[in-house]
Amino acid sequence: MCRWIAYIGPQRRLASLIVEPAHSLLVQSRHATQSTFEVNADGFGIGWFRDGCDTPGVFRDTRPAWNDTNLQSITEHLWAPVFLAHIRASTAGDVARNNCHPFRHRNWLFQHNGGIGDFHRIRHELDGDIHPDLYALKGGATDTETMFLLALTYGLQEDPRGGIRRMVERVEQARTDNGIEAPFHMTVAATDGCQLYAARWASDANPPSLWYSTHPQAVSAAAGEAVDPGQATLIVSEPLDDVAEHWAPVEAATFIEASGEGASARPLMES
Repeated sequence: MCRWIAYIGPQRRLASLIVEPAHSLLVQSRHATQSTFEVNADGFGIGWFRDGCDTPGVFRDTRPAWNDTNLQSITEHLWAPVFLAHIRASTAGDVARNNCHPFRHRNWLFQHNGGIGDFHRIRHELDGDIHPDLYALKGGATDTETMFLLALTYGLQEDPRGGIRRMVERVEQARTDNGIEAPFHMTVAATDGCQLYAARWASDANPPSLWYSTHPQAVSAAAGEAVDPGQATLIVSEPLDDVAEHWAPVEAATFIEASGEGASARPLMES
């Protein structure tokens, strides 16, 4: 299982959420507490938007996050109103830069924690449903990239909740058709730089952990940078501090939509 965070709100230094909190993503790369893997050492990545819905920048590498001084230096000097960050514990695909998250297509970023059980058995079938123009851009071998390209094929850019829902339905159909008992576990984050979206799903009773916060102290206290209440949303695999009132769990089969004005939750699978 991987770990990730996603932020939307006023511009802020990436390091203030990726590096500096007591239980930052950098700490989680060695000491995750809500994952089947305590250590997440199979690469990392960040993706960020400078201002509004422009094309995002991406920096990814295969080093363990704690062992890359470039990550700490870059995040200290980058400010952004929207960004994603991810540390990887591989379940499908080699440790390679093309397999590190977040993935980018035009002005969209996408990252994932979890895995499609027995992905190797249905990979060809799922990849066959990806639009040819999108499949031509496929650079890696992860289930995550397949999920992203399927969601794009199914309308992610026009209907984010619908695109993710239809992707989940297609994966579940393939699991059923092929008699796969290994579960499909998923938390995903996607953004076009204007809105932030996330979803939590599992085909069994054990979805990966996911939390969100619009609490001003949860979002701003780490670096002492003031953020007005309700103006920022942070979605995380694990809370960045141990103050319970800062964080709300995302329920299973739930879709989150967030902006600089706050966040709302809806069932993922209702049409």
